[in-house]
Amino acid sequence: MTTAPEQAPLIEVRDIVKHFGSVIALSGVSLKVSAGEVLCLLGDNGAGKSTLIKTLSGCHRPSSGEFLVEGRPVAFSSPRDALDAGIATVYQDLAMIPLMSITRNFFMGREPIRGFGPLKWIDFDLAHAVTRDEMHRIGIDIRDPHQAVGTLSGGERQCVAIARAVYFGAKVLILDEPTSALGVAQTSMVLKYINLVRAKGLGVIFITHNVRHAYAVGDRFTVLNRGKTLGTFNKSGIAMDELQNLMAGGKELQAVSEELGGTV
Repeated sequence: MTTAPEQAPLIEVRDIVKHFGSVIALSGVSLKVSAGEVLCLLGDNGAGKSTLIKTLSGCHRPSSGEFLVEGRPVAFSSPRDALDAGIATVYQDLAMIPLMSITRNFFMGREPIRGFGPLKWIDFDLAHAVTRDEMHRIGIDIRDPHQAVGTLSGGERQCVAIARAVYFGAKVLILDEPTSALGVAQTSMVLKYINLVRAKGLGVIFITHNVRHAYAVGDRFTVLNRGKTLGTFNKSGIAMDELQNLMAGGKELQAVSEELGGTV
């Protein structure tokens, strides 16, 4: 009896190294994310998270190492190459224009067109309907898709950016600190939507330094420190406190705590 071959991860990087001149930003990072999985990428400031994000999204080319998408080696030259491969990145600034409408931000650069030849125009009726329907799917009722996106809450704007990526065919979502500047209710909204995205079969790489947020939705956790992978752990294999301790420096934090009399 033969068994079915294991499905290749949506994204896999092996021993990725990135140099900027004499500065080593990444020094042998490995991770993978599969369909229907949330991989949380954890690390303190300076751990290499931003460089890794930009490498995965096609902004930087790695100095060495392997980068595979669905089992095939790739070498992205631009973010457009990554988008074409189904990798969408939602950065902290969301790449939105606050004074433009929700619809215009949702379809920015990909507006539906009617007509032919020189007689073409944007099909705003379709664009507004799609925007309203896609936001309604995730529980956000926008009365008027003409309203400026800047009038939405921070959590709602995050959901617009994520919904936009899903609608345009992303297979992997890379989320850069999506909850860092949000309140409790808005954070809950974003975490619930991440769970919905996973249920649709997408792979999610959730970058954060907040262990509680990661533990709420994550299936696996990869910890970075000074450009290196400290390890990858299944949720069932590591407690939240252990994860926090590993991310925060472990022995170094304990030494400082003892030096300050246990106040850290």
